[in-house]
Amino acid sequence: MTPSSLRFILGASRSGKSHYAERLAAASGLPVRYLATYATEVADEEMRHRIALHRKRRPRHWQTVENRFDLRNQVVESEESLLLVDSVTLWLSYHLTRRRPTESILAELQEALDVALELRRPVILVGDEVGGGLVPPTVEGRVFCDLSGCANQLMARCATNVELVVAGLPLALKGS
Repeated sequence: MTPSSLRFILGASRSGKSHYAERLAAASGLPVRYLATYATEVADEEMRHRIALHRKRRPRHWQTVENRFDLRNQVVESEESLLLVDSVTLWLSYHLTRRRPTESILAELQEALDVALELRRPVILVGDEVGGGLVPPTVEGRVFCDLSGCANQLMARCATNVELVVAGLPLALKGS
């Protein structure tokens, strides 16, 4: 990764996108700051198990940041590191559960992306493709699906590289 690159890794649940993003981060040769975006205080047993697996497979020398949802500040604080955000979808979910308006959430994401590009920070963003199935039956589900789609389009526009991971295999959508 070049010092100014913004990379967006997109995929469905269990597609291998996190593994792929972690391999890219490790191969960068840069120190890695890993922003885990799940609010651990609300985790149920199954989610605690998933979190433990993610923690276990990350190299110990990576800096892991948990329970912080100030994406712009995380970009600024990643001065000497590659920032790996896993996942933007969970970050969106966190803010929706705080009853924030979707426009405000997207504006905050745009600001973080602008800062990353302005400061020329290397960033890998991981996100879920949630709109490939049926339309959710609830208003909340449709709002989340729409927000995710808008956020994915925003990240894809700003990123130098966009890859879709399917069955563990990356497919380049933008960039090389």
